[in-house]
Amino acid sequence: MEKRNLIKYLLIAAGMVSTVVGVIGIFVPLLPTTPLLLLAAACFMRSSDRLYTALIRHKVLGMYIKNYMEKRGIPIKIKLFSIALLWAGILSSAMFATDKLWLRILLVSIAIVVSIHIMLIRKKG
Repeated sequence: MEKRNLIKYLLIAAGMVSTVVGVIGIFVPLLPTTPLLLLAAACFMRSSDRLYTALIRHKVLGMYIKNYMEKRGIPIKIKLFSIALLWAGILSSAMFATDKLWLRILLVSIAIVVSIHIMLIRKKG
């Protein structure tokens, strides 16, 4: 296999992995969705027009990429949903996954900081 084809297939594989993990990040707190979808788009842009077009035109996933590229921010509905999922995951982890006080404090502290960060992202346009 020539080097050019190998790079193309590696980029497609990286894009697919980034897409899958990015989709998981929609539901799992602290797993970054938008950066992973942006990475997938960059990989597909350099390897497959068909996959790039499918990703940016996807009715749900495309929204993350378009909002970022157009500097629109995050709609309030998405912010609230994200924060609710974040707290559900963090609190269940703090209550059921550990009995160490320092770890519970750390998890809640992370949730507070991430919640503030999400709320400070302005919606433009």
